[in-house]
Amino acid sequence: MAKRILKTTPRQDGFRMPGEFEKQQQVWMIWPERPDNWRNGGKPAQIAFVNVASAISRFESVTMCVSADQYQNARAHLPEEVRLVEMSSDDAWVRDCGPTFLVNDKGQLRANDWVFNAWGGLVDGLYFPWDKDDQVAQKICEIEGIDSYRTDNFVLEGGSITVDGEGTLITTEMCLLSEGRNPHMSKDAIEEKLKEHLNLEKIIWIKDGIDPDETNGHIDDVACFIRPGEVACIYTEDQDHPFYQEAQAAYRTLMNAVDAKGRRLKVHKLCVTQKPCYLKGADTIDFVEGTLPRREGEVSIASYMNFLIVNGGIILPQYGDENDDLAMRQVAAMFPDHEVVGVRTEEIAYGGGNIHCITQHQPKV
Repeated sequence: MAKRILKTTPRQDGFRMPGEFEKQQQVWMIWPERPDNWRNGGKPAQIAFVNVASAISRFESVTMCVSADQYQNARAHLPEEVRLVEMSSDDAWVRDCGPTFLVNDKGQLRANDWVFNAWGGLVDGLYFPWDKDDQVAQKICEIEGIDSYRTDNFVLEGGSITVDGEGTLITTEMCLLSEGRNPHMSKDAIEEKLKEHLNLEKIIWIKDGIDPDETNGHIDDVACFIRPGEVACIYTEDQDHPFYQEAQAAYRTLMNAVDAKGRRLKVHKLCVTQKPCYLKGADTIDFVEGTLPRREGEVSIASYMNFLIVNGGIILPQYGDENDDLAMRQVAAMFPDHEVVGVRTEEIAYGGGNIHCITQHQPKV
């Protein structure tokens, strides 16, 4: 069935964005191959993506989008239960360029198709052009046969928002108010757009994220809803840690926050890595005009918060850091009914994101 691009809004039609902890149908991913972003032609990153896809497929279905050039290679490396779909894209961050799925109480599925401009367009975007990425959401909606809402003149990425499914959203001012997103809109206008398209009553604004240079501070490195009324937040008391100030400020904001239902949030602390993750092998990354160059030894954003919730499981980044085990224990305590599976993901961090950034969950209806 051909899908429609609707002129109404999700709120008008009775659709909402569910929490990530609600039941899921499948997870979407995009195969990495961009040699001006991934070191060594993307080969080490491909191994990490395979490991993430394999971990997810223990719990639910995975669909991997892959270019024609890489189709055979991806098929040879991925488990046979992972569905492969040929699709062109500019890079592999489906959380940000893919659709944000919506549900209603009649068991129907729709999606928001946000404008994507590579995290800042011509102001401070990470690459140019980004037109193939901006088509990914529509293509996924076509494949699934679901209607969508195209948000013309409104830029948003999935990694910049987290919701409780009951009317509350958390985001960062650093990202949503950045000059490269929607400079024509006031904070109030942005709030209204989010409320219309995600069916919200309350938006909690955290000031800053921890990666100003990559995504302008996506929330999915800092905090997320783990169930209604409860959030996880990165936390450290090490004043020398590069994320110390942002982690402390985010924690204080959430401790003082009230959700759409009037509840004071219960905030769970999640550790940061003991040592920062530094990029290695930058000399194997191609230089291309229009792409943000990567430098040897720059801090790669390695956050344990960038995990994925799936049906009965949590796929958690691991970095070979002294705090890896602590992060596993803390997340297991937050999700007593889930199995926590750790996957080594330094290679994904080197490319500018992590497990949550390279996946997009599709709710079950």
